[in-house]
Amino acid sequence: MLELRDICFTIEKDGHEVNLLDKISLKVPSGHFMAVVGPSGCGKTTLMKIISGLLLETEGEVWWKGADLSEDGEMLPNELGYVPQFSIAYDHLTVEECVEHAIRLRVGSVSGSALEELADNVIQQVGMETMREKRVKVLSGGQKRRLGLGLELVTNPKLLLCDEVTSGLDPQSEREIVNLMHQLSLKQGRMVMNITHSLANLELYDSVLVLHEGRMVFHGPPDALSHYFSVQHVEDVYLTLKKRAADAWQGSWSKYRNEYDALIQKRQANRRESEPNAAATESDAKSNSDEDTDLPPESPDNDDNLPGFFRQFWVLLSRRWLLFFRDRTQVFLQLALMLIFPLLVVIFAPGGIEAFPDQAPDPSLDFLEQARATAEVVTKQTKIGALVSGLMMFQVVLLALMGSNNAAREIAGERLIYEKERLGGVRPFSYLLSKIFFLGTLILAQSLWMGIFVQMFCNLPGDIVARFQLLIMINAAMTFVCLGISAAMKSADQASLLSIYLVGFQLPLSGAVLRMPSWLEPVTQPLIAAYWSWSGQLQALSGEKVALGIKSASPTYPFPTVETATVILAFHVIIGLIVAYGFCKRRLWD
Repeated sequence: MLELRDICFTIEKDGHEVNLLDKISLKVPSGHFMAVVGPSGCGKTTLMKIISGLLLETEGEVWWKGADLSEDGEMLPNELGYVPQFSIAYDHLTVEECVEHAIRLRVGSVSGSALEELADNVIQQVGMETMREKRVKVLSGGQKRRLGLGLELVTNPKLLLCDEVTSGLDPQSEREIVNLMHQLSLKQGRMVMNITHSLANLELYDSVLVLHEGRMVFHGPPDALSHYFSVQHVEDVYLTLKKRAADAWQGSWSKYRNEYDALIQKRQANRRESEPNAAATESDAKSNSDEDTDLPPESPDNDDNLPGFFRQFWVLLSRRWLLFFRDRTQVFLQLALMLIFPLLVVIFAPGGIEAFPDQAPDPSLDFLEQARATAEVVTKQTKIGALVSGLMMFQVVLLALMGSNNAAREIAGERLIYEKERLGGVRPFSYLLSKIFFLGTLILAQSLWMGIFVQMFCNLPGDIVARFQLLIMINAAMTFVCLGISAAMKSADQASLLSIYLVGFQLPLSGAVLRMPSWLEPVTQPLIAAYWSWSGQLQALSGEKVALGIKSASPTYPFPTVETATVILAFHVIIGLIVAYGFCKRRLWD
């Protein structure tokens, strides 16, 4: 049984406390199907989030199976199913793939033929047998709602919370979804609570909970709704609610709630007697679960059934690569960047770097001719040094841009799906590690190809290993810093914009063009990843003749060592990952 005891939820707005929920008390028995209705902003979704653990109540208690969740922790992931109104599946996956991935991420004891059988059963339950090979992006709104329900059924949850899953559907699709939820409530004592604005199809519910301005103003059988509010049609209930203050409605309801609770119990008992396919009781369903072949196997009442850390990581990583190759736009963009960006560098020195001239003039020349020759040599040395410095900085900036493109939308673009899967038991570190491995592959491919391509055509001097090392590090630093930004933002557009701004500051604040003021340089340099990769590569040329030209051409000198630059860039990587992990652990469900 689920029991709410005097639940309150308060927020602060304009310096005043506002009660979004006020003294909500409710008991929901096993096998119950409840509609939660009320005007917009009355607290329906807030109540659902508190039950699911997405929000913590300000006052009151949530009891589940006789335990106070505020003291004993959250519900186990396999006990709870939460279906939001938005799609919680990737557009490029098929229905069958979505269900199978949900099973692999949430059910640890199922594999092989058992996994296929469970997926078949779930797809059959939600009536999507003919759509199993269709991709999510071509499904209708009603079909996506069915899939959302199916993804929650993989663990056979005892409590299924549905948040406006019928919103925006045509009347026929709405009735099909409500009827599906009705049938699900008859299986193995499952409770189903559905938030809805629609007052159609109420006859399928065991009870209707009406909220008004955060207060509970009615909870009874659907056929008593019109009588209680003295309206001829249930659609007029919302208009009637406006005629009295919410606290007055709440006070009136408190006088009659015991009578209506009795009516609810009687209605539910009668429904179960009249439904030939309904499970008699929760205990009967449990004892007969092995014989009920059209249901997935019941999950054990502990979290040991969750897949292990590494299995979740592997499923997430393999799914990420599948999504990457399914998204032709993303594949084309990555290939275009890898081909075009190195070409942009090469066009500045297609024939390679000229031989570095000696500074000593011909001693046979007179003084003026020696001075003129020396000036020409210095000018040419400076020109070559500036070219080498510019080519290295151009590579660094382009790889920083590629790093931003790699990660800016990586978490923010799928935040809601991640939040939903995390509620179902996905570990934040398994999720983040899958991102690290996926992005790490892109980093290596992009950086090595940039270095190899430019080296083939430009033949840059110096230690190629040190240069490749710092090219990889600038890409990694910008990628994982932007991954942290992506984890912190609520939308992919916000993350992309902030990441682009970050790349935009790299060149002007690096000191490659103009040296920063002496008082500002110590503040900005540690934060500019491009400076460390660029200057470290130049320092690696200290034993080469071209170093003379670089010194005269660069406003920033002396340069840090390769080791120092690598360590600083490693700190950027670590900080980005710490930020990403911190925000992956936080609830950002809007």
